[in-house]
Amino acid sequence: MFHIYGLSAFACGLLGAGSTVVVLSKFDLREMLVSVQKYRITHLPLVPPILWALIKTDISSKYDLSSIHTVICGGATVSKECEEEFGSRFPTATLFKGYALTETTGVGASADCEEESRHHGSVGMLAPNTEAKVVDPDSGAPLSPNKRGELWLRGPFVMKGYFKNPDATTSALDVHGWLRTGDLCYIDDEGYLFVVDRLKELIKYKGYQVAPAELEALLLSHPEIVDAAVIPFPDKAAGQVPMAYIVQKPGNTLSEISVIDFVTQQVAPYKKIRRVAFVSKIPKTAAGKILRKDLIKLATSKL
Repeated sequence: MFHIYGLSAFACGLLGAGSTVVVLSKFDLREMLVSVQKYRITHLPLVPPILWALIKTDISSKYDLSSIHTVICGGATVSKECEEEFGSRFPTATLFKGYALTETTGVGASADCEEESRHHGSVGMLAPNTEAKVVDPDSGAPLSPNKRGELWLRGPFVMKGYFKNPDATTSALDVHGWLRTGDLCYIDDEGYLFVVDRLKELIKYKGYQVAPAELEALLLSHPEIVDAAVIPFPDKAAGQVPMAYIVQKPGNTLSEISVIDFVTQQVAPYKKIRRVAFVSKIPKTAAGKILRKDLIKLATSKL
């Protein structure tokens, strides 16, 4: 519960509302499913990697999960493909999404009603008292709707600064109180916010920007892939190329070529996966975010 999602959703949210909360000592998919069945859990707050595991692993079908009517997902990007698979797997449940940062004390945007949740790929609309603008990451100039850029937020909930770190505070907050989120986003004509990826995680291929989250969502739509992570791999000619780490279903024998071909058929040429490695597990934080630095270190250790 050190994470802002756990702090706001549990300690200040569900517990504050007087709800009964079932807390596991540590995350284990099987134990989570047992608890849902045993306690007839109705609300399930998850992060995207656990949502994918709930959808894609066969173990989920062995438990009675019919009590679930609301799944709340945040902490990383939820793809359109993931939302569609969730809808087919749990037709009586509603998937609510949200967007926030520790720096915004858990406030940002949310799709927390039936109508907003149907806008697949979006994290919803801005929370009350929230100002937002999407700007050019280099110049800071505001961009029009549907243009991708860095999301800036302002409101009474934004932090005053980092504790005893004025340099970090200055780099995050401008003189007018705008918080630079570091997220590549766009807002459509209806006011729905779409999060593409972290700016610092974009892969720079021959001057093009490739979002790892987009390729990961595509890879996870493959029926034989359980988990995936995409990282930049250094290349003399291109600067960086997309490399995928793949966890495949037990008993399957995917090849590097088959994975590359699967992606190539569905993306622009500059977004193609150029290298593939198979692993038993994708390293992640306790909050479910991919530890890309660990994978980059592993990929480049033999160079």
